[in-house]
Amino acid sequence: MNTFVLDEPGILALNRLHEAETSPLDLAALRNLVAQSFHLGLRGAGRDAFLIALSQDAEYASPNFNWFKRRYRQFVYVDRVIVAEALRVKGLARGLYEDLFLAARRSEFALVCCEVNLDPPNPASEALHAVLGFRDVGRARLTATKAVRYLARDL
Repeated sequence: MNTFVLDEPGILALNRLHEAETSPLDLAALRNLVAQSFHLGLRGAGRDAFLIALSQDAEYASPNFNWFKRRYRQFVYVDRVIVAEALRVKGLARGLYEDLFLAARRSEFALVCCEVNLDPPNPASEALHAVLGFRDVGRARLTATKAVRYLARDL
């Protein structure tokens, strides 16, 4: 059994700073995501950076997750990846994704999916996912002020 230290207050604080790029997260929702996660990537117990990924079997009301669920039989969905602003460009996000890709391959997944905001724009995330080899598989307008681009990467 893997044991790890999870800094829930640190993760929630980091998420609050990036709700426009991801979405709000309270303690109950965080615990639910962690309990269902296929993969949880942490740096600094999550207060420096974290990644939460779910398999297609998760019970999750996210319209983005469900967009993938309607289209793909098997996948890993990255719900959120966040790196503290002071630690960006140090390779933390890339490292979190490399760990996820390894775990997904070991579990015989062939596809990793996520979404990136188009409105409001998220150029840092766009650049990261392009470098990691994600491709555009769809788009959606979720609200009057939020539109996303759906991305996938074959493993």
